Amino acid sequence: MEHLDDVPPRRGLIIFLNGTSSSGKSSIATELLRILPEPYFHMPVDAFHAMRSQAPVAPDQLATVLHRTWQGFHRAVAGMAAAGNNVIVDHVLSAEWRLKDCLALFEPQDVVLVKVHCSPKELERRERERGDRPPGLAAGQLARVHAHGDYDLECDTEQSTPQECARLIKEFLPDRPSPTAFERLRRSSAARSSVALGS
Repeated sequence: MEHLDDVPPRRGLIIFLNGTSSSGKSSIATELLRILPEPYFHMPVDAFHAMRSQAPVAPDQLATVLHRTWQGFHRAVAGMAAAGNNVIVDHVLSAEWRLKDCLALFEPQDVVLVKVHCSPKELERRERERGDRPPGLAAGQLARVHAHGDYDLECDTEQSTPQECARLIKEFLPDRPSPTAFERLRRSSAARSSVALGS
């Protein structure tokens, strides 16, 4: 029986795949789980929404329920990484507060922020093919999801297969540059907050 004292402390790495619905994040995550040499956990935000019971939610409470789900998701990811687990996050940063929350919770030097994208036309085609998303959902997210503009790595899923994207990310990991995109974004967020407080 292993004792807790026998487990060496460490921080896990977070591979953060950010893109609209139907941009190809889950397909990349599936390939990463297959090819990465260490154990990783795939934590998609959709899985957290799927955990919720089917109890009816009043329309005026829906936004609150969704907000709490996203907050809980961020904290679950942070907890897994803090315990030393490597995590692949599959998320849609289509609201500014979501990025700010993640910046506050995650160790920024341990996050690889990946832009996952394709053309609006391709998003529309994928939505039609899937049939489980409202038409136009991805297009509506496009303007906001990449608004912060800073990434460590970019995957165009229209030009590259999930296998190629996963290999690109795998090859990037051993020699990750510093500062990371999360470190830069946290600094710029802190600077904006300071300016706002001083004005």
